[in-house]
Amino acid sequence: MTDRSIALVTGANKGIGLEITRQLAGAGVHVIMAARDPQKLAAEAEDLAERGRSVSTVSLDLLDQASIDAAARSVAEAFGRLNILVNNAGIFDPADGPPDAASLGAVRRVMETNFLGTLAVTQAMLPLLRKSPAARIVNLASSLGSLRVNSDPTSPYYAARFIGYNASKAALNMLTVQLHETLKGAGIAVNSVSPGFVKTDLTGQGAMTPEEGARLPVQFALGQREGSGGFHEPDGITPW
Repeated sequence: MTDRSIALVTGANKGIGLEITRQLAGAGVHVIMAARDPQKLAAEAEDLAERGRSVSTVSLDLLDQASIDAAARSVAEAFGRLNILVNNAGIFDPADGPPDAASLGAVRRVMETNFLGTLAVTQAMLPLLRKSPAARIVNLASSLGSLRVNSDPTSPYYAARFIGYNASKAALNMLTVQLHETLKGAGIAVNSVSPGFVKTDLTGQGAMTPEEGARLPVQFALGQREGSGGFHEPDGITPW
């Protein structure tokens, strides 16, 4: 058991998830790095430990309920609680696209990972979050999940019609709203946070580095930004 705050970050082996891990660990949080590939996790965790950061790893596959349950048991046995959950893991499928052309298989894979997988992880970790006096859940969102943005011809994202990905992020926002209402009496803050257009393996392009993109999610994870039940991005509040 440690007196440090304990955070679980999904998809922590690369991109924004790895950078969120680095910044949280740099702020004195013990970060449990969760991802499907234990070898990649081990290498990154060893690098952080050599820099004096407090981290550990757990294997977690959003599409495998047994893996999720095992990860929750591992956290419970090692720490007994969780202060921060960062739902970062997600995918984009190149066969996704407009609703008249998208591969149904691609849409199903994206929805099952980005929404159902995140819901499953959250449900498994909630008993541990409830054991902390002021826990926080940060759902990594996207402006593409905004119905207002999707319907606004003046938006720079208007032409980005990916029915699977966009719908998965809209569903994630619904999870944020309903979790906020469900947990507001339990002292658990829940927010959707869009990091901005970050260049990662998922996007392949972007104006921001992962380091820049991680800053806002980390601020919410650390409680440096107050409030719950919101949809935030670097420029301010995002319309649902």
